[in-house]
Amino acid sequence: MQIFRLFLFCLLTIPAFGICQKATVELGVDRLFREFPDEVRGKTIGLITNHTALSGTLVSTIDLFREKEKTFGFTLKALFAPEHGLFGQGYAGEKVPAISQYKGISVFGLYGTTRRPTKKMLEGIDLLVFDVQDLGCRSYTFQATLYYAMEEAAKAHIRLLVLDRPNPINGEVVDGPMLEKEWRSFLGYINVPYCHGMTIGELARFFNEEYKVGCDLVVIPMKGWKRSMSFQDTGLVWVPTSPNIPDADTVFFYPMTGFLGEFSVVSIGVGYTLPFKVVAAPWIGAEQFAKALNGAHLPGVEFVPIHFRPFASSLKGKTCHGVLITVSDHHHFLPVTTGYLLMATLKELYPTECRAFATENESHKNLFMKCCGTRAIYDLLLQDEPSLKDFQVIHAAEREKFLKLRKNYLNPGYQ
Repeated sequence: MQIFRLFLFCLLTIPAFGICQKATVELGVDRLFREFPDEVRGKTIGLITNHTALSGTLVSTIDLFREKEKTFGFTLKALFAPEHGLFGQGYAGEKVPAISQYKGISVFGLYGTTRRPTKKMLEGIDLLVFDVQDLGCRSYTFQATLYYAMEEAAKAHIRLLVLDRPNPINGEVVDGPMLEKEWRSFLGYINVPYCHGMTIGELARFFNEEYKVGCDLVVIPMKGWKRSMSFQDTGLVWVPTSPNIPDADTVFFYPMTGFLGEFSVVSIGVGYTLPFKVVAAPWIGAEQFAKALNGAHLPGVEFVPIHFRPFASSLKGKTCHGVLITVSDHHHFLPVTTGYLLMATLKELYPTECRAFATENESHKNLFMKCCGTRAIYDLLLQDEPSLKDFQVIHAAEREKFLKLRKNYLNPGYQ
């Protein structure tokens, strides 16, 4: 009996040890009060944050600031919430109504009637702090919220402090199109590749210098994060950044299929249990599609036939056939290039059905081009037989120039 109890104990506890991995990375917020307290001492602070801002010990940044107010003699005067709201409950693109207060602190929404902190919102504030977990690709709007705040802080002569967090994809993968001026928007505000391989703090420095913003910017760096790390390597706990990014694994797939999600031609798993991890439609042959995709031998990614019925979205209730995308090597896969392969293969195998790309409504087309940062990808979708190479050459030279430029903004402590 004792042997059986010992066996049962081991059986129950070994999985728990695998799940409860100790964090190996100290976040900017973990270091702020211990190593850089003078940055907040005596200040009146506005905190741009949301539900993703947890310390390594799972304390919210809001609660940490409330706890440290008396110790360091500062006042937390206001909270500012990006897209999806302070608690992450808002859907993509949904204007989240601002709540007037949270724990006695004024709350202002930056994804509603305004996307910039106004002069009135900033009254009496002499320090803005930004602490939000980003997704690592250009079209996620948390970045634009930071850039808008930097511009307004510069106008108001207010210092802005960024508490750095990991690029959850990693700091090595650079892939996808650049941003053309014509398509600059809240979905893409600075000219970097769609997957840029930079942290939010590095991006802030890039924006401040390359766009001549003139913000009094300070970045509190992480300790222990290396460019090769995906979020799973950090030991940190992932909090869904938005309703369709439920786990840290999803960050690899969002830049692969997010473009296609602006159209109703195929399902990318939004409205099913696998957001961004599938490409399927009633007219796709799952085995044929998977075989063609695997035949391209892209690094670090494989495709498995799948069949399902979405319970929401434009294909609700329809039986869809397609592929489940699996990432086998987080360090060498190319997310946007994989998306290009998906689009090129759809066009090759199903030219008749893909004519629907040309008949999508104008708002969907416009969102697609804003996400891509260029019209070139959509133009290829209208061609009869675009190849993977046709997609890959888009902004190839500009991307090489960026790789050289970004070296000026990479934190040497992250190597």
